[in-house]
Amino acid sequence: MRKVLKYSLLVILLVFIAPVLAHAALWLSEERPRSWRDADWSSAKTLPDPRDERDASIRIMAARAGGLKGAVSVHTWLVLKPAGTGPYDRYEVVGWGNPLRRNGYPADGRWYSNDPVVIYELKGEAAERLLPKVEQAIRAYQFSERGSYRIWPGPNSNTFVASVLAAVPELAVTMPPTAVGRDFPAGAWLRRLPGGGFSASLGGFAGVTLGLRQGLEVNLLGLVAGVRFRDPALILPGFGALGERF
Repeated sequence: MRKVLKYSLLVILLVFIAPVLAHAALWLSEERPRSWRDADWSSAKTLPDPRDERDASIRIMAARAGGLKGAVSVHTWLVLKPAGTGPYDRYEVVGWGNPLRRNGYPADGRWYSNDPVVIYELKGEAAERLLPKVEQAIRAYQFSERGSYRIWPGPNSNTFVASVLAAVPELAVTMPPTAVGRDFPAGAWLRRLPGGGFSASLGGFAGVTLGLRQGLEVNLLGLVAGVRFRDPALILPGFGALGERF
């Protein structure tokens, strides 16, 4: 029994704790805003001018979180646009006031001075067809009341995006491993994944995912380690899928 405990602790140290400490050291080596007041929230000019994009579109964007949280997690949000020359609509959940926000920041605004990245994009007729379903999922989000936000293990900003994606499996999106809170069970603790596979979560504190797109992922206290089989990649806590931005 002692040997099992010893080797279990060694695996946790090597697979979860060591990568987090390494990424935290890299994160802290760069200058960061000391508070949200000092941070840059302006547009990073990541998206095209909506007047030049006449197709309907659905995008998921991510940027590293603020403060020390950024060493291990990203903040994600949705950017929607109907066909025509109208503006983008940004939807996200935040940790103050009413959690669910629309257009609280520019669609491609920086998050705590961190530049955003488009991690998923769907345009044209397919996006136009799914927009009503996405908007309905946003309205139906179950943790939208004041006081329902919890930074860890959820429900947080990443729980919100994950819930919308679960309600619209046609999007077939895999959220970044660094989206801490994505595995918080907004529904059943055991669920089938779009495209094949299963995910089990113990309240967001621990869990396992096995799927064709996701590969094998083990969640421990919100930190994810694993391996991707399709487009092979090693997943390390803090770093995410090696070779990808997050």
